[in-house]
Amino acid sequence: MTKRTSAKYKIDRRMGENIWGRPKSPVNRREYGPGQHGQRRKGKLSDFGTQLRAKQKLKGYYGDLTEKQFRRIYAEAERVKGDTGENLIGLLERRLDAVVYRAKFVPTVFAARQFVNHGHVLVNGQRVNIPSYRVKEGDVIEVREKSKQMAVLLEAVQLAERDVPDYIEADHSKMTATFVRTPSLADVPYPVIMEPHLVIEFYAQN
Repeated sequence: MTKRTSAKYKIDRRMGENIWGRPKSPVNRREYGPGQHGQRRKGKLSDFGTQLRAKQKLKGYYGDLTEKQFRRIYAEAERVKGDTGENLIGLLERRLDAVVYRAKFVPTVFAARQFVNHGHVLVNGQRVNIPSYRVKEGDVIEVREKSKQMAVLLEAVQLAERDVPDYIEADHSKMTATFVRTPSLADVPYPVIMEPHLVIEFYAQN
């Protein structure tokens, strides 16, 4: 299991936003933060606070990325030519667990990580069990034959709350998906507004 499964919805409540767009999110019922002081009036966030929140929201969205992993991805985004914020989103969306989630093979980002970890996924015919594996354009991601009738798959495919984005071509009858291209921020179907430029500012100053 992922190390954050039991507390994953606390991220939603701390942010005051339903960051995965899930109907079960407690934000749909209680808009204040978790804990005994959650209902206190919120003060205005400082620039640092705004940047930190943007970073926590983006990092939290991709499951249980550690600070070390996330900082490493940021450092790589900074080294590549082009807009660092767009590069950061592109690198995050190329993670194998993110592609499995986007292709609607599983219902949540957390389930995607577990699904890959347990060896249910093939990339170009080879089994890959590393959630952070970086998918390349044109790669074919496929659910292993033995795993195609799992209940979690059949449930995810029927989810009405999200669609497969156009940078992934998914065939749910065969349980395959092709990573067509690296998306830009505008292409990614986040349920809430993500602000990678604030994440870049956060790391630039800290």
